[in-house]
Amino acid sequence: MSEMKNLPGRPHELTPREVVRELDRYIIGQDEAKRAVAIALRNRYRRSQLPAEMREEIYPKNILMIGPTGVGKTEIARRLAKLVEAPFIKVEATKFTEVGYVGRDVESIIRDLAENAVRMVKDEHTARVKTRAQVLAEDRLVTLLLHPPKKNAANANPLDFILGRNKEPEPTEEEKTEISRKRNEVREQLRSGALENHELEIEVEEAAPQLEVGGASINIGDMMGGMMPKRTKLRHVKVKEAREILIQEESQKLIDEDAVKEEAIRRCEQSGIVFLDEIDKIAGRSSGHGPDVSREGVQRDILPIVEGSTVNTKYGPVRTDFMLFIGAGAFHVAKVNDLIPELQGRFPVHVNLKSLTQEDFVAILTKTDNAVTRQYTALLEVDKVHLTFDEDALNEIARIAMLANETGEDIGARRLHAVFEELLEDVSFNAGGDNMPDVYLTITADYVKEHLKTAKEMDMRRYIL
Repeated sequence: MSEMKNLPGRPHELTPREVVRELDRYIIGQDEAKRAVAIALRNRYRRSQLPAEMREEIYPKNILMIGPTGVGKTEIARRLAKLVEAPFIKVEATKFTEVGYVGRDVESIIRDLAENAVRMVKDEHTARVKTRAQVLAEDRLVTLLLHPPKKNAANANPLDFILGRNKEPEPTEEEKTEISRKRNEVREQLRSGALENHELEIEVEEAAPQLEVGGASINIGDMMGGMMPKRTKLRHVKVKEAREILIQEESQKLIDEDAVKEEAIRRCEQSGIVFLDEIDKIAGRSSGHGPDVSREGVQRDILPIVEGSTVNTKYGPVRTDFMLFIGAGAFHVAKVNDLIPELQGRFPVHVNLKSLTQEDFVAILTKTDNAVTRQYTALLEVDKVHLTFDEDALNEIARIAMLANETGEDIGARRLHAVFEELLEDVSFNAGGDNMPDVYLTITADYVKEHLKTAKEMDMRRYIL
């Protein structure tokens, strides 16, 4: 990944200081939370270096992040997962209901995490065999260009091949030499790019029908254990698209699916990260009736997953004992103590995240790699509008964003997106068109005051975040 190209060592060997330094590129402030996740990450590496007997006795210290929305809770967990290349899943606790009620069951969290792990490992294995797959795909492409599939090939009778009805005579030596010459010619044309827009027909597998069960899609072919024959169809595509299809098919043939599953399960169990957002929404003791009847039930269903259990997935059983769970919530109404004691005990590390100040907003606009200013500048440059922001303008934007959070709903850094949409609405609407000349626009403090109403007058309900 580009963001890790200058890091020393392997991702899972990063020191806590190096982890915090990387998080600082995207998240302003919240040092306590950054240090907590950095230590948790390093402890995983330390644990992996211990003898097997000792390793089995050391469990991750799960983290509970407490703070208002938009201050970096989700971003910390998301960036951490990218940094360590670990299986990661973010779920909202409110999506789950107590067993017996309509909704998703909590074990689907681990099943989805296993899917992410398989996808991650498969991508890595695909990258390893890509060179070999490209060579094989090129050979198939040459064959397709010289010998297009017959119209009825996709529906051919298998009995014809068994009885030899479709068997062609063996070519002579002269014919073999001519075939080799033609193949070399076509191969050279392919490599030079001369045939990229040439259209051909290619035989591809049809997607197996999907069955929706409990909000999840199940492949019927997988349910039948591969007994159903794979159906194919002919597609009319250009050479450049056909090449990608064939590379993907050849890569799948070269990959050891069993090795992918084993590695994915191992990563899931040893380095998986589960981010439970809005955990405060399931806090509070139920009175036994009303819309909140299953809140405590959801907590009790989550408890075995966090404590450590085995969940059956289509790739095999997955243990959750050594996964890292990060809970997060604003806890404005409910308190941490409203969680059931057993669940509280499974999140021993509590970190508090603070509301953003005007200085924080300025830093977010100027210091982060994914700053909103850079995003909007890049977007408008597509339509030949070149934006620059002076220092006073950024201070004014930060002041208005902070006031909007204070007088309305505090949505943290997400407020900046609403402010920028209001600020650049006219520019975004009028930009575009083939005949539009290059426009250079400097956003000043006066421009901000002219195009942005005061915090009390801004109708932020237009921008649902």
